[in-house]
Amino acid sequence: MIHILTVCTGNICRSPLAALVLEQRLADLGVVATSAGIRAREGVRMPVEAAELAIARGVPADRIAAHGSRYLTEPILRGPDLVLAMDRDHRRAVVELAPGQLRTAFTIREFERLASATPDEALRAGAVGAEPRDRLRGALAVLSGQRGLVLPPADPADDDVVDPYGRSRETYARSDAQLSPGLDAVERVVRLAVG
Repeated sequence: MIHILTVCTGNICRSPLAALVLEQRLADLGVVATSAGIRAREGVRMPVEAAELAIARGVPADRIAAHGSRYLTEPILRGPDLVLAMDRDHRRAVVELAPGQLRTAFTIREFERLASATPDEALRAGAVGAEPRDRLRGALAVLSGQRGLVLPPADPADDDVVDPYGRSRETYARSDAQLSPGLDAVERVVRLAVG
C-alpha cells in the first residue's frame, strides 16, 4: 500500500483537501492519503469553503465530514512514501522532524514544477522494484534528483500554496487553483510508477 501524507499549518483547509482528492483519484491503486498540520489543534473540521472545494472535486460528503485535524509528529512521518507540504515552511518542519524524508518531501508546487520537467520515460526508468512502494520511491528519487537542475521559480513563494483560512472565497479559489496542478502531477507520477 502506498501512503501519501499532506501537510499544512492547521490541517483544516489545504492539506485535507489535497489528501481527500488524492485518495479519491488514486483509490483504484489502493493509495492511502492522510494529512496533518504543523500547528494543528486536534479534531477541527474543515471550513465550509474548503469542504465545498472538496465536494466540487467529487469527494463524498461523508469523507469530508470524517476529517478532524491532527498535529504533525515524528511518528506520523515514519510511514509515508511521499510527503507533500503546502509551503516551504511546512516542508522544512517535515525534514526537521524526520530528516529521512528529505528526498521524499516536496512542496506540492515544487513537485509539479519538477514533474513537469521530467519526461514519462525517465520516471518509468526510475520506477523499478517488485513492490508498488519501491517503484514509487524510485520515481521520487528521479524527481528529487531534478532539484538543482530544474530552475527554481523567480519568486520562491511560487513554490507555496496560499493559506485561505479566514479569508475570502476568492482566496480559497486562488489557493485551489495553485493546488490543482500539483494534484494532477502527483496523480501522473503515481500512475506512471505503479499503475
